[in-house]
Formats: sequence, structure tokens, C-alpha cells
Amino acid sequence: MAVDPQGVDLARLMAEDPGGPVVMLNLLRFAPDGRILYEEYSRRTAAFLKRYGGELIYAGDGCAPLVAEDGQAWDTVLLVRYPDRAAFSRMVADPEYQEITGLRSRALTEAVLQPTTPWSFEPDG
Repeated sequence: MAVDPQGVDLARLMAEDPGGPVVMLNLLRFAPDGRILYEEYSRRTAAFLKRYGGELIYAGDGCAPLVAEDGQAWDTVLLVRYPDRAAFSRMVADPEYQEITGLRSRALTEAVLQPTTPWSFEPDG
């Protein structure tokens, strides 16, 4: 299973860029002892988030889903906001960041990394 974005994935991310901020939805399934590796990766990633204007919005443990097909339960959910897709792309291409990605790769057996864009609508009233 894929757990890390590849060059073709990043090219598609940028090609589909509507502009503005992006919130990356992370759905993670850990390998045995993967949580420990992922916690180390997270600690070391904090400096890169700051450098590129990213912000961890939410991190939490997954629970039994209320509505989902079999196999769609996730160990952890994270939401990370970046000022734009280019900032995310620059971060993951940073050679210093690349030195720690092995921690993430070894920590996970499966992942979803989905960019989201904020809705812009006016509430009734």
C-alpha cells in the first residue's frame, strides 16, 4: 500500500491547485510499533511545519466508525493546514525533511493523504 506521495502525486496536486489554503486530511494505519515511529516523525516534522507556514489543526485516535465499509477504520486522523499547495510541495521536497520521511514510511501500513479546500458560502440569515 502507498503511504508516501510520489513526484507524480505532487505534480497532480499542483495541477489541480485552486489557489489559497489547503487542509491535508491524513488517515493513518500503523504497522506494529508504528505509533512510536510516527510520534518521532511528528516531533521532527514540527520544525518543517513552522518553516513552511503549516499548522497541525487536529490529531486524534480513530474509533469504530459509525458509517463505513469494512476496512475503513483508521488508527489516527490528522488535519494539517498549509497556506497553499506550493508550501506543502516545498516542504515535502526539502532535503532536510526527506531525511526523516523514512520514519513515516516505516510507521505506516496504509495511509490516505487528501487535500481539501475550504468551502466558501454565506450562511442564511
